[in-house]
Amino acid sequence: MKRIERFEDIMSWQKARELTREIYKCTRTGEFARDYGLKDQIQRASVSTMANVAEGFERGGDKEFIQFLSTSKGSCGEVRSHLYVALDQGYLTQPGFDHLYGQASEVSRLLSGFMAYLRESNLRGPKYR
Repeated sequence: MKRIERFEDIMSWQKARELTREIYKCTRTGEFARDYGLKDQIQRASVSTMANVAEGFERGGDKEFIQFLSTSKGSCGEVRSHLYVALDQGYLTQPGFDHLYGQASEVSRLLSGFMAYLRESNLRGPKYR
């Protein structure tokens, strides 16, 4: 695994950023743009997904980092749930839903894998050296 020196180097953060970009793009148009509650919720959940990766990394402790990654994964699940609401309301086409859901699922898998890696590794954050 490539050495991670900044949170921007973390693949799950990079993919969460792409997901957030796509969420903002699709919530800018049509009926989705006028559903302020759902639009706000899905945008916040996608931002939270990437922000918790960054915040956890910056905390400097491996156990804290895993907890923030877990919170990030929860937010990613929230995005997937909101996508169903958007589909059911006709704000997304089935292909649009499938694309975004696939992106969110990939982020979730990456987060799970990263948490497992951190739990099993001997790496410790600078806070615990």
